[in-house]
Amino acid sequence: MAKKAATTQYYEAVGRRKSAVARVRLYVVDKSGPISVGGASIKKGEIFINKKSVKEDSLLEPLRLTENENRFAISVLVRGGGKNGQLDAIIHGLSRAIEKVDKDKYRDTLKKAGMLKRDSRTRERRKVGRGGKARRQKQSPKR
Repeated sequence: MAKKAATTQYYEAVGRRKSAVARVRLYVVDKSGPISVGGASIKKGEIFINKKSVKEDSLLEPLRLTENENRFAISVLVRGGGKNGQLDAIIHGLSRAIEKVDKDKYRDTLKKAGMLKRDSRTRERRKVGRGGKARRQKQSPKR
């Protein structure tokens, strides 16, 4: 008979920016110790991005605003985009997950800081007959 895995409570949200998508999970860590997620052991206050431990100050901004810096173990899976798009997607997802913890308490703080708003700007697509770029005009004849 197969063993049942201990269920751990977490809050999950998705953040997006450009073509980057980040799935963020905030694990509630109790006194029993670290949580095992995807083979990695995560303690309170640690952030794992794509199964790698990260200490990034700009990621902690939503946690600092809501005074939750060492309350959760955080696991993030991020795909697509570049480094800046991924960073903004993680911050957006983290803010949305914190909002789910206690909507009445944290929503106003995060909203005033602009953390819950999705930045919808994306790369403009290339048009046919434009000479390779989105807005470039074809060269006109010299004579």
